[in-house]
Formats: sequence, structure tokens, C-alpha cells
Amino acid sequence: MKLLLTAAGITNASIQGALVRLLGKPIAESDALCVPTAGYGHPMGNPAGVWRFISGQSRLPMCDLGWKSLGVLELTALPSIGAERWVPWVQEADVLLVNGGDALYLAHWMRQSGLADLLPSLSEKVWVGLSAGSMAMAPRIGEYFVEWTAPTGDDSALGVVDFSIFPHVDHVDLPENTMAQAEKWAAGLPNPAYAIDDDTAITVVDGAVEVVSEGKWRHFPA
Repeated sequence: MKLLLTAAGITNASIQGALVRLLGKPIAESDALCVPTAGYGHPMGNPAGVWRFISGQSRLPMCDLGWKSLGVLELTALPSIGAERWVPWVQEADVLLVNGGDALYLAHWMRQSGLADLLPSLSEKVWVGLSAGSMAMAPRIGEYFVEWTAPTGDDSALGVVDFSIFPHVDHVDLPENTMAQAEKWAAGLPNPAYAIDDDTAITVVDGAVEVVSEGKWRHFPA
């Protein structure tokens, strides 16, 4: 897949430009599926937050960008309806908009639903991650972000990319998310990592990584 990994959605013109380049066509001509699942897994998650994400009522621009069509792909439902029904939905979409919440919960249901296994065949699709929706693509999320206990008992995520992500650097509502804390977090990981603020995103296309930013970010080598 083509990845657009954000902390807070499509927050500025540079990130929106990157999204349009990945899509290869205007947003208004693109069909989207939103994936709210991660919003249920975090201790601070609740049904109202999931509704705000789906309906475009949150402060994090994702579902309210003017898509040609917008549907909901709830991963926890997929094992009960069969791949013959939901796989075509994914194949027909241009982009998956993936909610924040708990990254390990999202990674777990990506595996359980079968969507993780499908990703390698979706080379022309775009994945837009929001916070946990971005972090879940990493090999590890780091102990700092572990809230939900995965069946594996560790902080392993999907490993679609070879780096980890520390989102929301210097966010006014998250005073603990400083660049100094990100440096400590990165020191505990065996792989490279990025710390990004809400005005920064990372694109990954065919293994090529590019930072798109109107804000603050830092790369931590392994």
C-alpha cells in the first residue's frame, strides 16, 4: 500500500497535497472506507469519539474532506461475515482512513480480521493513519504507548514499515509528549523511529520514506 502516516489527520495544505499525490486524483473523485476500530481499544476511547471520527465531527480532519463516497469498515465484524463479502469492499476503495486509539488493539484486529494478510496485494491503495492508525504499521510501538494488553504480551505491531512513530509531540493537551520523552522512548527500541507533531506526516511508497511537515519532527536512527 501507499502509506500516509499522520499524528492528527490532514491538518495542513502540505499533508493534503501529499494525500492527493498518493491518490493520483482529487479527493472528490476518491472512494474511502473509514476504519474506526482502534477507537474502542484505548482506555480513553468511547462510542462518542468513534462517532465523531466517522461523521467528520472531530477536530482531526479525515472523514470530512469531501470524499466521493465514504463507508465504514469495522474490523471486529469482518471474521463473522466472511472474506468473500468484505474483501471486494476493500478492493473497490481508493483509500482506508484509519482511526486513532490503541495501536496494539488495531494491530490485533488487523490480524484477526484478515486485513493484515490482504495488505501486500493492495499496492495501489492508500492507507491514511491517524495516530494509532499510523503507529500500528510499525514493528514495535514502544512500552511507553502500551495500554491494551495484546495476546502476544509485548509491544509488537504489524511491521509493515521498519520504523516506529511517536505522535503528538508538544501537544497542548499532552504535556508529557515532549521531544525529550520521545528520545527516551526511541532509545528503548531496536529499530529506527520518528517523533512527529500534529502538523507532520510520513509517506511511504515502495519503501521510500519522506517526511511532509509544516511543524516539528525528529528522526532517531536505530
